[in-house]
Amino acid sequence: MISVCIATYNGDKYIKEQLDSIIPQLDLNDEIIISDDSSTDNTINIIKSYKDNRIKILSNNKFHSPVLNFENAIKQAKGEFIFLCDQDDVWLPNKIMVMKEYLKKYTLVVSDCNIVDTNLNIIEKSFFKLNKSYPGFWKNLYRNSYIGCCMAFRKEILTHILPFPHNIPMHDIWIGLLAELNGNVHFIDEPLMLYRRHGNNASSSGEKSKYSFSYKIKYRITLLFNIIKRQYFNL
Repeated sequence: MISVCIATYNGDKYIKEQLDSIIPQLDLNDEIIISDDSSTDNTINIIKSYKDNRIKILSNNKFHSPVLNFENAIKQAKGEFIFLCDQDDVWLPNKIMVMKEYLKKYTLVVSDCNIVDTNLNIIEKSFFKLNKSYPGFWKNLYRNSYIGCCMAFRKEILTHILPFPHNIPMHDIWIGLLAELNGNVHFIDEPLMLYRRHGNNASSSGEKSKYSFSYKIKYRITLLFNIIKRQYFNL
């Protein structure tokens, strides 16, 4: 069983295109869990229009945080394999099939992607090439390639990653680094989705970082501190 976890917030511009790219890839017993952070646009109405029992909506949340919003969705996942998904990308038709095969062997997998603009025109053919991506704890702590929308993992890793510490910078690097320490990971050298960059994304992956050098150092120290607490003290 597959659980696709989506965190939404005012995503009515792109959510239909995203869901249309996911649903044909699902089996009848799979699920899409959508945690919405109190959207004020038409996001929820668009999702409800699908009349698909596999779509489960967690609404009226007031997290004001993509990290907590994703955690809420992940906590409800029943599938053996959990896929993270943003509200504004497009999955290529073979994404689930390819990643499921790798998940039979690996705890967590992350695929390459095409970076595209708002109209799905390709900006960069390979995020991996742009970011010099490959596995490794220290490598990804220094230069992260664990972008959630390209990740899927086995449910067994939840015992290590949940609950999320309240002060981690983002959920995806937290999950990726703990998978490095508590399982085995694989980078799939094949673009399996269109990663849309439009200037309003929740993260800045694929774009020039807007954060200062001091902030980058601080968040890595905070992340490492939380990983040590979780790994060695189970906190």
